[in-house]
Amino acid sequence: MENKKIIIGSRGSKLALLYAEKAKKSIITNNKELSEESIEIKIIKTDGDINQNQRLSEIGGKGLFSKKIESELLNKNIDIAVHALKDLPSIETKGLKADIYLERNDPREVLISKDNKNLLELDKNSIVGTSSFRREAQLKNLRNDLITKLIRGNVDTRIKKLEENKFHAIILAFAGIKMLKKEEKISQIFSVNEILPSVGQGIISIQSRIDDMKINKIIKNINHEETSLCACAEREMLKVLGGDCETAVAGLALIKNEKIFLNCELFSIDGKKKFVFDIVGNKNEARLIGHKAGKNLISQAGNSYKINK
Repeated sequence: MENKKIIIGSRGSKLALLYAEKAKKSIITNNKELSEESIEIKIIKTDGDINQNQRLSEIGGKGLFSKKIESELLNKNIDIAVHALKDLPSIETKGLKADIYLERNDPREVLISKDNKNLLELDKNSIVGTSSFRREAQLKNLRNDLITKLIRGNVDTRIKKLEENKFHAIILAFAGIKMLKKEEKISQIFSVNEILPSVGQGIISIQSRIDDMKINKIIKNINHEETSLCACAEREMLKVLGGDCETAVAGLALIKNEKIFLNCELFSIDGKKKFVFDIVGNKNEARLIGHKAGKNLISQAGNSYKINK
């Protein structure tokens, strides 16, 4: 039983498997008793991967990328799950925890466009592909003469659609582009002041069963403390908002000189109203900082950011 392999569950996309490999490598590096042969990666096809023609909010939300993987974890068919943190719902699944994080990758957004144009150079009424309400609202704030259109699928699929002239430009997370070594495709890297990223963007999350003491001891060694504190603040803000796929919300926490800085944006459903809140506090009060940020955004926005169901 002691020689039983550790099974990591992952989505099957090229990017997801790179994340899983990165987690595997980190586990081996930080646990000398483990080797390459000790850990196996199991591909799990999620509903979010199967249905790529509709918005996530129309077919079940962010959980579509994690539900099947979490089910495999709960049923003990895998020991560890690896997720892009921004794909995980803010409410944790009973019996599981996702509080181990690898060091954050670059959280910024990038533009990939035809003819290598930046955002200001795009022609009026150019079609920009994104699957995010947040990006749509932020884009409209930067250029309200552009047309946003739904695009889903993995990075390669989205770039192919751009090259097939279905879009004039697409917006993607820099972290994924860097991991896939496709930096040459980038037309523009947005600063976080231009486009504030999604909560958890650039963070790889390691999920396990709460009662699996052996695995929890192993993965504890790979947790990056600074990333963990930033993730805690950002996700607490999202949790207070009750944020889901229909919520146009952005948040980024940074730590400097033992202080945590959390910048947040929230948009009304129609994207016309923007609510901003920045807060600074002791890094050890990350959750409290996130809670305060969420409460402040609600006090500003009321119910304008929620769809009545």
